[in-house]
Amino acid sequence: QVQLVESGGGLAQPGGSLRLSCAASGFTFSSYAMSWARQAPGKGLEWVSGIYSDGSDTYYADSVKGRFTISRDNAKNTVYLQMNNLKPEDTALYYCAKDKRAIVTPSNREYDYWGQGTQVTVSS
Repeated sequence: QVQLVESGGGLAQPGGSLRLSCAASGFTFSSYAMSWARQAPGKGLEWVSGIYSDGSDTYYADSVKGRFTISRDNAKNTVYLQMNNLKPEDTALYYCAKDKRAIVTPSNREYDYWGQGTQVTVSS
């Protein structure tokens, strides 16, 4: 069955960095776009970033553009989110999600599987 397992969350200081990983199994990873989304306490789910199945294109929410970088290693069935210059407002539970198609854009996303999430807390 499809499994998405996030890791790499934790506590970081403002201006610090974290790298999230999402290990995928149970499907042909290289055939599907992947995304990261987050949910802050008391707020709705926010899409953060997406990457094409072959890694050829990436998209970011305006709130993280220039600070976060999404990447994937199809040989390792893993998608990453490098988060730099973290801000307290980045505090959230971060999820990775599998799209139903090979491409994903900010306005065209269709997920069918989600991970359990990894907590990121940014505080001094």
